[in-house]
Amino acid sequence: MLSASPIIVWFRQDLRLADNPALAAAVESGAPVIPVYVHDEQAPGEWAMGGASLWWLHRSLAALGADLSQRGSRLILRKGAASDALDRLIEQTGAQAVLWNRLYEPWAIARDTAIKSSIAARGIRAESFNAGLLFEPWTVKTGGGGPYKVFTPFWKACLAAPAPAMPRKAPQTLAAPKAWPAGDKLESWNLLPAKPDWAGGLREAWTPGEAGAMDRLSLFLDDGLADYAEMRNRPDVDGSSRLSPHLHFGEIAPRQVWHRVQALSDAGKTSAASAAGFLREIGWREFSTHLLYHFAQLPKLPLQASFAAMPWRTDAAALAAWQRGRTGYPIVDAGMRQLWQTGWMHNRVRMIVGSFLVKHLLLPWHAGEVWFWDTLVDADLANNAASWQWIAGCGADAAPYFRVFNPMLQGEKFDPQGAYVAEWVPELAELPAPFIHRPWTAGLAMLKEAGVVLGKTYPKPIVEHQGGRTRALNAWKSLRENR
Repeated sequence: MLSASPIIVWFRQDLRLADNPALAAAVESGAPVIPVYVHDEQAPGEWAMGGASLWWLHRSLAALGADLSQRGSRLILRKGAASDALDRLIEQTGAQAVLWNRLYEPWAIARDTAIKSSIAARGIRAESFNAGLLFEPWTVKTGGGGPYKVFTPFWKACLAAPAPAMPRKAPQTLAAPKAWPAGDKLESWNLLPAKPDWAGGLREAWTPGEAGAMDRLSLFLDDGLADYAEMRNRPDVDGSSRLSPHLHFGEIAPRQVWHRVQALSDAGKTSAASAAGFLREIGWREFSTHLLYHFAQLPKLPLQASFAAMPWRTDAAALAAWQRGRTGYPIVDAGMRQLWQTGWMHNRVRMIVGSFLVKHLLLPWHAGEVWFWDTLVDADLANNAASWQWIAGCGADAAPYFRVFNPMLQGEKFDPQGAYVAEWVPELAELPAPFIHRPWTAGLAMLKEAGVVLGKTYPKPIVEHQGGRTRALNAWKSLRENR
């Protein structure tokens, strides 16, 4: 017999029905279920969602609402401080419980802890679950009981732990309450960007929602996993999973990915090396969250405290050129234009453009972190902060600052035919492969034949490679000398 009092399931970065522990617990109770999403722009502060993330959120919420409708339910939308929105919903519905899946951003932990305490004080059940990670951050410890700061031993510890639980199927039906509370219309939130050309590029590149996530995983497992080790660094081929935004918004669970990949490996349908190599990348996502959980200032302060004195430059023109793909270095510009048009960038190219910003231009990693936060559809506070600190040489397990990527050699190695550059920097598409990554070395006749006029149709380099490298190394040297 169904309990008359409903249970509120508070959706956040878990916008799916399958393997959703909070939803499963509510359904299994037999009580009516009220699915809710609260658009709380106050609690995140400066880390409120950027433009690309808001576009994705709109599409994902629409997909989740449709999936719930097919099961006799609906998604209630409320806007404002989550604590206030949930209090009103409890009063309006007489809810017996509020269930949700955990987040790990510092602002979310503080908010959710206060909400849980407030709800429990009223005698109402408030419970959270793990839906977004393979391993909770507090369960993976060094021999001394502290957090890891180096990835390899962290991942070894994870692999030595019990395997993640098997994912659960989506419920077929959800019991509805006697009366539904009112909710906002999704369109009234104005999440979609005002620039239709940008939105068009995002639409062409992505299918947000649980079904889109599962389709993307299946496509990768069918066509990309076997060659992942060889192709993962090649931006000119579709060799990466592109699951990152789906994972961030929780349209797919890491447990689902883990067990699908392991099943293929166990069945001999992909090599153990390919499976382990891809799951290692899922491990980097876990490691980033581990770092953010244990070092809450990760988005703001370098983990290596000495880098706080790094003599970063201020150069608005150089930053703008980098942001819009006008640096004069083709592989850098291709990556930044791909980001602007699609909300995503290949991981190898993220490293190249990041190195160029903090080393060739000697601009602070925070500037890149903020730009990525606004333009990436997979903008994730843990991944973004940890990755920028890694690139800048000031984070956990970081690449040494003195390792300065040569953008020409990186392009020639990972985009050997220049196909990636030709796609995203079409003004250089007619240059032969040996010159497309170094257009300034082509002769005037070749440039003319390719329709390239350096400084007009395509910019000259905004910094000379060796000069930028030397400046960066001198800054790093001064930092070490002043410790």
